[in-house]
Order: sequence, then C-alpha cells, then structure tokens
Amino acid sequence: MLKNLLFSACLLLSVTLTQAQTADFVSLNRQAMSAYLDKRYAEAGKLFDQALKDKKAHPGAGDYYNAACAWALAGNKDQAFRYLDLATAAGWENVAHLKQDSDLNALHADKRWQPMLTKLETAVARIQANYDKPLKQQLDSIYASDQGGRQQYASIKDKYGEHSPEMQALWKQMAETDARNLKKITALLDQRGWPSKAKVGNMGTQTVFLVIQHSDLPTMQKYFPMAQQAMERGDLAKSAFALLQDRFLMWQGKPQIYGSQLVSDTKTGKMAFHPIEDEAHVDERRATMGLGPLTDYAKNFGLDYHPPQP
Repeated sequence: MLKNLLFSACLLLSVTLTQAQTADFVSLNRQAMSAYLDKRYAEAGKLFDQALKDKKAHPGAGDYYNAACAWALAGNKDQAFRYLDLATAAGWENVAHLKQDSDLNALHADKRWQPMLTKLETAVARIQANYDKPLKQQLDSIYASDQGGRQQYASIKDKYGEHSPEMQALWKQMAETDARNLKKITALLDQRGWPSKAKVGNMGTQTVFLVIQHSDLPTMQKYFPMAQQAMERGDLAKSAFALLQDRFLMWQGKPQIYGSQLVSDTKTGKMAFHPIEDEAHVDERRATMGLGPLTDYAKNFGLDYHPPQP
C-alpha cells in the first residue's frame, strides 16, 4: 500500500503536492484509507471507486495503486488489475515496491500478473531511459526511510496516544532518520545542485523537497533559493514550493502566505492555522500555486474554516 505522507513539524496529514483536489475526493480517500487500516478492504475499495469517479479530481498513479491494493485484499482481482493498469498509465514507476507489496500477493498466481509486470516494466524503462539511475536509486531509498516512521504515526497515536512512550520512541526514530537523510541530501545539493525531473523523475525531486521540508531553519534558509529556482524551471511542483515557503516563514515567526501550515494547540490539542498574511485573499494566492480553496483543505483536519471577507 502506498501510505499517506506525514509532514512532521506541524503534524500535517496527507496533502496533494502536484495538483489541487476536490474536497469530496480528499474526503473519500481519507475514508478509504481508514477502512483499509481497519482491514475493511471491500469497503475501502468501494470508497476508492467513488473517489476515482470524481471527474473534477486529478488522481495520480498512487491513487490508482491504493485502490488496486484494497481490491486485491478484498479478493476482487478484476478490479485490482484494472487499477494497476490505470496506475501504469498514470506513470507508476516503483516496480520493486509493487513486486514485494504483500497487499498484492493474491494476484501473483493469476495469469494476468506477469503480463501486467511486463507492461509496467516496459513503461518504466521508457520513462527512465535518461535517468541518472544510481542517483534515482539513492533518492528512492531516502524516500522510503523518510516515510517509514511517518506511516506509523496515525496507528501509534490511535493505539497508544499522542504523549505515550511509544509515540516518543517514534519521534526519536524519525529524528534520527531525518538527520541521516539530511546529511545525504545536503551533500547532493552542495555538489550537484537540485536534481532535474529529467534525471530522477517527479518522485526524486519530491524526495529532496521532503527532506528539506523536514529540516531546521538554517538549512531551509540555505537551500530555499535553490528550491525556488527548481520550481521556476519546473523541477519542483509549485504546490510543494508553497508548502516549503510557508514552513520557512513560520519558522521565522512570520505569517504564512498560502495557509498550508497548521499548529497544534498545546492546551486543547486542536489544530489551527498559523497566522496567514492578507488572509482574505489567500485562495487567490493558493490558486496560482495549484492549491485548492483553503476551506476544502481545512476539512482534512476537521476544521470548519471560512476566510474573512475582503
């Protein structure tokens, strides 16, 4: 299963870094993921079906892959293979993950498995023909380690609580992993600059962003101009850069621009937006970066938010 991202500093849950999504699509995906985690796989599959029928949404390869996993576990092989084909068409590149993903084990003996793999591998080879393969492999490894602990966050919080020893151990593990990854990424940036999508793919450039996004203020300050240049030439999604810029401003104690950063009230535990500059016009700025309305984004965190009138 391709789990959702967790942006550690503000406990941001999953966000779409490449394109704005509708509130219904996001809500249905969250419900589907919850059903999947509860092992209600058929229900998860049906919820993914509903989400992916949203004609206003922009599903990515990972969305189709998640649906395939749910249906494979539910025993509906036809739906699982249909979604794997859609994931391939949408640009799914992680062949190694697909091969070892236990969610798909029930499909391995099916006569459609090998042809699907061949089709995927052919598509990936075409996409990655000009990649810097050693660098891509390094970034894939960094991404996996970056997300490893974050994928456990929700389940550990629900099972043991936010302030439990188990959660503290997870934070410690994540901090140690982040430090190791940051050392590798800063070495890459210092020696070779921000990698291009043509050399490492979209996930490769997003991995660099994620590691910098999880770093401290001095590191962000050093590499922020490089990230901006990557965004301007198309090697970093505008929506990802918006998250980085908001985080960078927040760490400086300044108002954010796009409203992507939330903080947890230490007394109530509830989420709230870090102050937003010119809040009445935030949606106009978000639209320029490929982000949907803040009202929809707020629903991901259980917030009933409406920006002030100009």
